[in-house]
Amino acid sequence: MSGNPPNLGDIQKDLKEFLAQKYGADVQFAQPEQEGSSTDPPAEEAPLPEILFNMKPEELEAYLNEYVIRQDEAKEILATKVCTHFNRIKLQEEEESVGNIKNNIILIGPTGVGKTYIIKLIAQKIGVPFVKGDATKFSETGYVGGDVDDLVRSLVHEAEGNIHLAQYGIIYIDEIDKIASSGSSIGPDVSRTGVQRALLKLMEETEVDLQAPHDLASQMENALQFQKTGKVERKRINTRNILFIVSGAFANLDEIIKKRMTRHAMGFIQEESQEKPEDDEWLPYVTAEDLIEYGFESEFIGRLPITAALHTLSVDDLYQILVNSNSPVVIAKKRDFKAYDIDIEFDDGALRLIAERAHKSKTGARGLIGVMEKILIKFEKKLPSSTVKSLTVTRSVVENPVEELTRILAEAPPLIHELEQRFQEEHNIVLTLDYDARTTLSEIAEEQNKSPADLGMELFRDYVHGLKLVQTRELKITAEAIRNPGEYLDTLIKKFYEKPTTNAEGSEKKHGV
Repeated sequence: MSGNPPNLGDIQKDLKEFLAQKYGADVQFAQPEQEGSSTDPPAEEAPLPEILFNMKPEELEAYLNEYVIRQDEAKEILATKVCTHFNRIKLQEEEESVGNIKNNIILIGPTGVGKTYIIKLIAQKIGVPFVKGDATKFSETGYVGGDVDDLVRSLVHEAEGNIHLAQYGIIYIDEIDKIASSGSSIGPDVSRTGVQRALLKLMEETEVDLQAPHDLASQMENALQFQKTGKVERKRINTRNILFIVSGAFANLDEIIKKRMTRHAMGFIQEESQEKPEDDEWLPYVTAEDLIEYGFESEFIGRLPITAALHTLSVDDLYQILVNSNSPVVIAKKRDFKAYDIDIEFDDGALRLIAERAHKSKTGARGLIGVMEKILIKFEKKLPSSTVKSLTVTRSVVENPVEELTRILAEAPPLIHELEQRFQEEHNIVLTLDYDARTTLSEIAEEQNKSPADLGMELFRDYVHGLKLVQTRELKITAEAIRNPGEYLDTLIKKFYEKPTTNAEGSEKKHGV
C-alpha cells in the first residue's frame, strides 16, 4: 500500500464506482466546482451581526486590565489592533477598499502567561465567535492530522450555523512555533513548511468550502442531492474579515535575538548597554528577521504584521492573579466547593504561599491551578460528606493539608454530634469525645473508609452493657478508648468494683461484696 495520501480525484472515482455497482450505472457523482464558480444564485447579503465594531482601544484595554495581570505592552497592542481591525471592517462596508492588509497578530511568550486567556476575553467582549486550534494537529494535505480549512469551518459551528457572523470571527492557533522549519529540506520540515503555506491564503482572503472535500459523508450527501435536483448547493465562507492570531513559546528564540542585538552592538559599548533588556528578557525585542531565522517562511511572517511579546510571571504577578476579584483560578475553586453548598475563602498568607509554590513549577498561571488542586483535593473529597459548610484556607492548610483536614473533620458537627445523638437515641447513653479522641477516631475512620459515626457505633457497641454494670449513663471518651475500646471498658468496670463505698453504719465495703 502506498504511503502517499490519496487525492480527491481517486476518492471520487472509487466512490462513483461503488455507487454504480450498488445502485446502477445511471448514478451520477457531483463533481467539485472550480474556484469562483457556483451553481446557485448569490445569496442575499445579510445585515451585519451585533458586533461591537465601534469599540475604542482604550475601552478594550481597560476591560483587559480588569482580568489580566501585567502584560501591559501586549494588552496595549492587542486592544489597539483588534479594535482597528473591527472598526476598519465597518469602514470597508461603507466604501470598498483595495489592498487591504489585515492586522493578524503573532503572540510570543512562555507557557501560562495568559495568551489564550486574553484572546478569549477579547472575543467575548466584542461578541464574535472564537476558535482555538493547535498548529501541531494540522498537515499540509489534511489526510494526516487535520486540514487547516477545518479551523474556518469550526467558526461556523461556533456561530451556530450563522455563516455571516462566522466571517467576522477570531481564529487562534497555538504552538505555531512547532511548524517552524529546522533548516532541513527533507523529512518533517516539508510538512511544517506546507502547513505554513496552507495557512497563507486563509490569513489573507480566500473562499473555504464548508463541506470538506476529503469528508466522505459530505460527498455521499452531495451525490444524493445531485440525483434529486441535478445540482449541488455549495456553501462557502470568506476569510477576508477573519482575524488570525497565532502564538507559541518559541524556545531558544531569545538566543537568536540576543545574538543579533549583540552583533549589532559590537564595538559600541554604550549602545550595547542601552539595548540590554531588563530581567534578561529578550523576546520583546523580536523582529521579523529573527522569526525567519527561527524557521518561518518570509511570506508567512508577512501575513502576521503585528507582534506582541508577553513576559514571564513573577511570584508577585501570580499573587496578584489570585487576589484579583476576577481571578478565574479562585472563582473556579469556589464554584467547585459551592457545588456541595460549601463556602471557601482564602486568606492572604495562603495565597502568597500558593503563588510561591506555583512559581517554582515554571508553568506560569497554570501552576496556580496545579498547586491549589494538590492542596484541596482531599478537602473536596471529604467535606461534602460532612456538615462543614465553610472553609477558610490559611497558611496552615497550605503547609499541612492532611493534618488540617483531620482537625476540621474532628471538630465538625458530624463527628461530635452525630455519634452522640445516635448513641443516645439508641441506648440512652451520653458519650462525650475529647479533642484527642475526635482526632484519633477521624484518622482510623479514614483508614477504614468509614464515617466516624459508624465506626464509633461499632467500637462502643459493648459499652451498652458495661455502663449498666458501673451504673452510669454518661461517659467521657479519650483517645485510648478509641484505640482499645475493650481494655478501656474493662478498666472502668474494674475500678468501679474496686472502689470502696461507705454504708449507713459508717463502715467501708467494696461494690458487689
